[in-house]
Amino acid sequence: MANQVDAYFSALGDPTRRAVIERLARASASVSELHAPHDMALPTFLKHLKVLEKAGLVRTEKSGRVRTVHIEAATLARAEDWLSRQRALWEARTDRLTELAERLEREGDNPNDSH
Repeated sequence: MANQVDAYFSALGDPTRRAVIERLARASASVSELHAPHDMALPTFLKHLKVLEKAGLVRTEKSGRVRTVHIEAATLARAEDWLSRQRALWEARTDRLTELAERLEREGDNPNDSH
């Protein structure tokens, strides 16, 4: 699982690839539609798509001369699942830290406390 998570976030570490994912979240699109807003040569853009495809975040389908790119929602769900587990761990730690700070503050306000 760690290698998969590394691949997801490595692929999403580039702003061009994140933009492609954001666009595909609305609907599948042809390679030319995805390439249009990006100021780069098509071969360079295709390398970005290959990274996303290798990570399992998108898949392509060729119909005639048109290659359509589809988002792989299940893969994104696995990445979100990993993020959710990390968030839950950190929220629990933050809650414990907050409780400790509040307890120390209450104890510090107590004039009968011998500490």
